[in-house]
Amino acid sequence: MDFTLPPAIEDVRSRIAAFVEREIMPLEADPASYDAHENIRIDLLDAMRAKARAAGLWCVQLGPESGGLGLGRVGMAACYEAMNRSIFGPAVFNSAAPDDGNMMLLEKVATPAQKTRWLEPIASGAVRSAFVMTEPHPGSGSDPSMMLTRAEKQPDGSYRIYGRKWFITGAEEAAHFILMARTSDDARKGLTAFLFHRDQPGWRILRRIPIMGPEEHGGHCELGFDGLTIPPEDVLMNEGDGLRATQIRLGPARLTHCMRWLGLAKRCVEIARAYAAERQGFGVVLAERESVQMKLGQIAMAIEIGRLLVMKAAWELDRGGLARKEISMAKIQAANTLHQAADIAIQINGARGYSRDTVLEWVYRYARQARLVDGADEVHQMVLNRFLSKEETGFWSWPVAAS
Repeated sequence: MDFTLPPAIEDVRSRIAAFVEREIMPLEADPASYDAHENIRIDLLDAMRAKARAAGLWCVQLGPESGGLGLGRVGMAACYEAMNRSIFGPAVFNSAAPDDGNMMLLEKVATPAQKTRWLEPIASGAVRSAFVMTEPHPGSGSDPSMMLTRAEKQPDGSYRIYGRKWFITGAEEAAHFILMARTSDDARKGLTAFLFHRDQPGWRILRRIPIMGPEEHGGHCELGFDGLTIPPEDVLMNEGDGLRATQIRLGPARLTHCMRWLGLAKRCVEIARAYAAERQGFGVVLAERESVQMKLGQIAMAIEIGRLLVMKAAWELDRGGLARKEISMAKIQAANTLHQAADIAIQINGARGYSRDTVLEWVYRYARQARLVDGADEVHQMVLNRFLSKEETGFWSWPVAAS
């Protein structure tokens, strides 16, 4: 693999980095920049989005025909990392979850009519979206086969939805939803993906679930469905293709999480190094202490391991592979590295790190969910073991170029 970035990608990455430094990071220190759930205020976000769009830094994850920059997964890895030097960054560039994953899915599988109705408003920033899959016990979490929400087909070809979902990210602010529901008991073809708008009757938000960390816009909500009617033209792909749609969406979306988390981890190291270089104790600055040097060296290596895993997975996706094994490894590494980076940075900063004088405590609380969302560590470890059992020593084989 060639690790050099094409000049066009480096140009976008460097312009994103400069925009984050100049326009976004100064906002973090002002309490007035935050909404009630510790994210960037919506009106302020809208103003920053207008600036990002005017600068030509919008939706790097989509192709030009969909209103994006078409950088591919490798380009996304470089740019997403730069975006998330700021805790507000990804949302400004319309590259935050869950919208980015929903947009990539719709771009790949939606019909032209569905793209016009459902994708274009998200890509333009006019609306936000949510992906509706996870259910309360005993329903589906990481195992979609446990899904209980059902879609009952009607004589006119429409479907009525009944069931409950929870921890649906962004639901309170979303207008467009992608919903997974059961249409049969078939193990592989029993799930179907549907599209619906927030104004359609037959569903409601039961509650916004309080969490320990700062929240994405729209929170994490529990939803109830009591006869939501969805016409046949709002089935995404075909009846029975829900599991495939989920696989298409979740793999790349997991990887974009990793890209963003590595940017935040680097920010934590940046804050720790700056403080260690100026803080004196017992006659020396912290940066001269071997214990501090070891901590920073350890996390620098962990971040670089994460970057290499992310880039390998991105490269595999760009060349048409599924990258399931590579994404699972990247997900575990990046999630744990983010948590470790925030913890080390707080330790080096001492009471300052535990306070709200820096973004470290924000990142620390946010980081704990990284090891849970889009598959807990243990789920991805089991995935890797399945590959190991199947491939044995081939697990570590190198791809060989055609002669």
